[in-house]
Amino acid sequence: MSRLDEALSHAAGSEEPYVDTLPPVTTSPAAKPRAKRSLGLLAAVVVMGGGILTLVFTSFEDSAIYSKGVDELLAERDKLTHRSVRVEGTLVKGSLVKRESPCEYRFQVQKKGATLPVSFAQCVVPDTFRDVPGMDVEVTAEGKLGEDGHFTASHIMAKCPSKYEMNDRQARGEQSPHGTLTGEASAVAAPGGH
Repeated sequence: MSRLDEALSHAAGSEEPYVDTLPPVTTSPAAKPRAKRSLGLLAAVVVMGGGILTLVFTSFEDSAIYSKGVDELLAERDKLTHRSVRVEGTLVKGSLVKRESPCEYRFQVQKKGATLPVSFAQCVVPDTFRDVPGMDVEVTAEGKLGEDGHFTASHIMAKCPSKYEMNDRQARGEQSPHGTLTGEASAVAAPGGH
């Protein structure tokens, strides 16, 4: 039997308490101030990190842009007045009016029965932003809702249907907001013979 086996069998068979023969661990007097400095540094880093996160989250709250449908915007009018909002809806037929001096577009957008008057004080709008009979034009306006319920837009976007979607719409009798695509579609289809 080896010495390790003897020690194990002796330890297993004896009922004597185990006595640790290693000397007790002591800390030097210099170790206590070092631990206090490390703890102080950790506390300072945690406080600074919390301050930075608070600053970041509160600044983002003011600059956040909400994206709502017309119906949702009007339902949350009290909360969203004077905040940057992106509102989505369908252009109300016959509501698009342009004033030349000073240049401004006024129109209405609607969604789920709610209607919102919008003004856009710029001369240039997207090509797809047209009031075309027989076709719905999806509009997204970014700006702020006033207390009077009027939306002042700083940016306007109009959904441009894809060429394939527009061909399907034209087959159903709708018109394109920026010209016809049938000539393009037939030119594309002609070389392949399909």
